[in-house]
This record gives sequence, C-alpha cells and structure tokens, in this order.
Amino acid sequence: MKILWVKPGKLLPLDTGGKLRTYNILRHLSTSHDVTYLSYYFGDRDQAYEHSVLEHLPGTVTVHAAASDAKGPKRYLDYARHLLDFTPYSVSKFATSRVRGILADWISRRHFDVAVCDFLASTPNFPRGLATPTVLFEHNVESQLWRRRSRFESKWLDRLTAKIEYAKMSRYEPAQSRRFHHILAVSEQDAHALSEMVDPARITVIPTGVDLATFRYDPQVHPQASLVVFTGSMDWAPNIDGVEYFCHEIWPRVLARIPQARFRIVGRDPDIRVQRLASASVEVTGTVSSIVEHLREAAVLVVPLRIGGGTRIKIYEGMAMGKATVSTPVGAEGLDVRHGRDILLASDPHRFAEHVSSFLQDENLRRKFESAAAESVQKYDWSVITQYLVDALRKTVGTASLDGAVSEQISAIETSA
Repeated sequence: MKILWVKPGKLLPLDTGGKLRTYNILRHLSTSHDVTYLSYYFGDRDQAYEHSVLEHLPGTVTVHAAASDAKGPKRYLDYARHLLDFTPYSVSKFATSRVRGILADWISRRHFDVAVCDFLASTPNFPRGLATPTVLFEHNVESQLWRRRSRFESKWLDRLTAKIEYAKMSRYEPAQSRRFHHILAVSEQDAHALSEMVDPARITVIPTGVDLATFRYDPQVHPQASLVVFTGSMDWAPNIDGVEYFCHEIWPRVLARIPQARFRIVGRDPDIRVQRLASASVEVTGTVSSIVEHLREAAVLVVPLRIGGGTRIKIYEGMAMGKATVSTPVGAEGLDVRHGRDILLASDPHRFAEHVSSFLQDENLRRKFESAAAESVQKYDWSVITQYLVDALRKTVGTASLDGAVSEQISAIETSA
C-alpha cells in the first residue's frame, strides 16, 4: 500500500507516549509498505531534526510552520484571542495553511491508497472532501481527557480553560470523527466512548505495544533498594497532577513505613510545580537520554494518574523490564493488565501507599509480580501491533472503495431518472 501519515509536532526525540506509538508503528510499517510521513512542526526552524527524522524514516517530508509555540503567560493571551472560535484551542493551534495546501493537493489527486490523520490536532488541515480513504488515529478521546482535566486542574484559570476546552471538544470531536472513513482507538474503553460519536463498525482498536528488543526482563538484575520511579513527560498536565498527588497524598505514608525509601521522577522539561517537589527523598531528574537505566534501577514503578485518556505506554515498558507496578485505575485504563496478577491498582492514597510499601518490603511478592508482568506483555511487540493497523487500513480502503462505487451507481440512477 501507498500510505500517507500526517502528524503535528516533532517526532524526535521519543519522549512522549504518542511519539513512541507513532514512531514504532511507522518503523515497522515502512519495512513492507510505501510510507510518506508528513511531519509538520512549529517554533524555530530545526534542520538537525529534519535530517534526523529523515535518517530514521526515509519517507519523511518535513514542513516548518513559522508560527511560534505560545508558552507561559503568552499561552493565556493567545487562548483569549481564540476564545470565541468553534474549534478547540488545543486543535486550532496546529492549523497551518501550508499543510492544508499540501493535503488538499495530495488527497484530491488520490496519490495514496490511504491516509492517516494522526491525532485529532491534525484534522483542521485535512480537506472537507476526503477523496482518498482517510483514517483518524485517536491516541486519546480528547473530550474525555478535557473533562477529567476540568475536575483536577489545581489553578482556577487552568480549570476554567479546561472547562471551555471540554465544552468545545464535546462538539468538535464527534463532528470530526464522523467525517473520516474509519477511526483507530487505542483501547476498548476508548472505542466504547467513541461509539457514542460514530458507528462502532467504523472503529478499530489498535492495542498499545512495547519495544521488546529495548525493554527486556533480566531476572538476574537486582534493583536499587527501596527506589520508586515515575516516568513521563513532566510538562504534561496529567503527569504533573499525578506526581503532585503522589508526593502530597501517598509518599508520606510510604516514608512512615520505610524511611529510607526514595522517589525518582524521570522525564523531560519538568514544570516548576514538579521541580518544587524535589526534597531529601524525592529526586527530579529532568530530561534524560534514556529511561531504560532508570527503570532497571527501580524496585517499583508507580503510575498515580488521576487525569488521562488513551493508554500509558510507560506501564508496558516497565512491565517488559519486569517492574512491579502500582497504578491508579485511570493510569492503567485500556491495558491488558489484571489487578493481583501482574499489577496492583488503587484509587485511594492509603491503599496505593500500602501496595508500594508491600513491594518494597516483601521481595518474594515483588519477584512474583515482576515475572508475571514480563510474561504478560510478550504478545504486544510493536511488530505485532503494526499488523493490526495494516489490517485496519486495508479494511478502510476496501470499504471506502465500495462506498464510492455505490455512490456512483446511485448518482447514475438519479441522473438517468
């Protein structure tokens, strides 16, 4: 198949779950299909990125959009300017006339067998008429994500903007979902939520995967004693809320039982709220070249998320390395895990702290969960997951072609009548 893949933002470095999912799928997809990856990004021109992504994925076309990313107070001002827009700000900020022009040309000329709109944020750049069979890849159900953020944002202004985004997204996301030929979801839970927006027959679940060549379990490796680790992009609101919740509500209960315990927050660009969590027992690493060594050293991996959508690749990465994992139900949502078998789940801070402490104090219990976790994810290598996606793309091409043939027959009948 000739496949067009469109995604906003830089794909490299691989420091978010969305980037990891896209990169690994594209890497395997390119081995047997003709893939053109359209990577458009904002901010300053980054020729190093353009060269690097082309080396990783030879079929890449990069587009630099001149608009700058608004951050800090400028973000609120930019948001205020778009307050009356129908399109949510988290989507409209990724719209660019250059990409719209390219896609209007490529899709109308049917240069590809199928196109993939990766993330809802890319939708404004796709033409109204989709002459090429086109799939919308929803890494999250965005309306669900914003609804949760509107409940847990700590700052009143962030809560207000989240409520506005949720109101806009609850209208925008269903409308966009209906105009694409097919929808890809990352979990059965997300597929169920999306089925309220679009015919369930037009939804396919593409499970979350893991790079088993990189994340490997070695039962001979012993973790650092009493080290608890969290990994993730530390400029992302759900992760910021999660580690604040852990440090304020859960970690003191763990320290009361295990005073020598240490907590390490591993991830890029830590927000000031994350940096303030650093203490004698809490380390904030900032950006790291690889999380593998940090996971290898961890005795326990924690995922204390209260906000989220889609699925957390970090859990499968930790499990693949045989990490005893404690998560909230939201954190493990959509993954093939089972409480008491290969993971422990807790929705309240007291029980969460008990689970973490049990793993730190009982090596036999921890070892049992380590081996079970590693075994559970063996069937989710990205090479397997990519085949699920290929099947969905072929189905989309076939269904869209059939729909087009039926439409032409109806049109011919109406004309002759």
